[in-house]
Amino acid sequence: MQVELQSIHKSFGPVHANAGITVTIPPATIQGILGENGAGKSTLMKVLSGFIAPDSGTIFLDGRPVVIQSPADAIGLGIGMLHQDPLDFPPMRLLDNFILGRKGGLFPDRRTTTRQFLELAARFEFHLSPDAYVDTLTVGERQQLEILRLLWCGAQVLILDEPTTGISQPQKEKLFDTLKKLASQGMTIIFVSHKLEDVEFLCSRVAVLRQGSLTGVALPPYVTKELVQMMFGREIALSAKPPAGPGGAVLSLTGVSLEGARLLIKDVTFQARAGEIIGLAGMEGSGQSIFLSACAGLHRPVSGSIALAERDATGRSHHYFKKHGVAYLPAARLEQGLVPGLSLSDHFVLSEGIRGFFIDRRRATRLAEDRISSYNIKGGPSNTVESLSGGNQQRMLLALLRDPLSLILLEHPTRGLDIESTIYVWAKLRERCAQGTAILFISADLDEVLQYSDRVVVFFAGRVSPLLPAESLSVESLGELIGGKGWDSFGKGAAGG
Repeated sequence: MQVELQSIHKSFGPVHANAGITVTIPPATIQGILGENGAGKSTLMKVLSGFIAPDSGTIFLDGRPVVIQSPADAIGLGIGMLHQDPLDFPPMRLLDNFILGRKGGLFPDRRTTTRQFLELAARFEFHLSPDAYVDTLTVGERQQLEILRLLWCGAQVLILDEPTTGISQPQKEKLFDTLKKLASQGMTIIFVSHKLEDVEFLCSRVAVLRQGSLTGVALPPYVTKELVQMMFGREIALSAKPPAGPGGAVLSLTGVSLEGARLLIKDVTFQARAGEIIGLAGMEGSGQSIFLSACAGLHRPVSGSIALAERDATGRSHHYFKKHGVAYLPAARLEQGLVPGLSLSDHFVLSEGIRGFFIDRRRATRLAEDRISSYNIKGGPSNTVESLSGGNQQRMLLALLRDPLSLILLEHPTRGLDIESTIYVWAKLRERCAQGTAILFISADLDEVLQYSDRVVVFFAGRVSPLLPAESLSVESLGELIGGKGWDSFGKGAAGG
């Protein structure tokens, strides 16, 4: 199916998210939509998939103008969208999620549907059980479920919004193989991303957006510098990693054991020093999230002790950890880090604490304007946090951090961010390190782990490696450890300082 978007305009208040975008996507191709955070990529795809209505413009399918007023209209016309956060219901079984959105009455034929589910899964070599619950799946498996559901509902055009965010390398390879197979079978694939390497590897053509406008269309062989120039209007260069200065221990774990719903971590001894960055690497569900939660006082150890500097913090609450200089930034920015519905100004008031019985709105606005300027946030004091792009939400979380801090804990600090935002976020974090703050972060991006870490800890099925110098690792060797190879050389060992 050929898709044509003609002169699409969409504004949110003063922000012109799509400013007259025209792009044609041929059938049976993998079309890349590339752009910085806030470029208008997701808005354009939400217009095509019926989640939002354009202010003006026309959509053509195989040369015929269509009106798409809802996701149901879109899927009825053969357009399905896989969002960055899959739209599923974790407490329900896979089969129940699979059935959702399909017409056919209140009581579908479950036996027939189960057979169709298994046949479709086998076609793409997806190892999914219809009786399993969604909350037991990895992000990659949830994507597979959503792809099956959209295909079953009749999608001929498949839109994927930042699909490689938060999935492992093997899952990404599986996803790319699936998309190539679908395109070879005549489907039109629209791949939305800010990751140059993914777009260059996968896509047969690329449309680049910047600040709501189409800046150009590229065909293979791609020239990375030209794509970056179209994305940002200038070249973007990575800065060299400064060496970590020596510092005393700000966090110490001694013989700590942690118990999760389906995982046990035993006898971990670990130490983080002032001014250093430690990357936590591993497949999703390998134990690094529980470990980071324990370092924030959110998950109590079964045994062992935790100390902040020289203070015993074992069994203490998260508020105790915060009081003693520990900050935790979760991966779920809107669900756990920010408060939807509240303005940027409201957030700064809450982070600073309320003095007296009444809020000084004038002071709050001045504070918000100062932080917005310092952290280059694209938004105003009265904007709600959910109106910000992912990159600006991450900058907002950094702007809310207090001074001074001894330890910052981050889950996927640059998930979904473009190159410029990633560099900016890490520049701000390095400023903290220069002030003596230690940083622990989780990332599924192995290049990011090696680029920014001084030392690395690898997690595999509840096992924890010793602290490894980042310069001694490569993407390949780190990937092998994450996959369970090479652990014999550590013996029983646990992470150590």
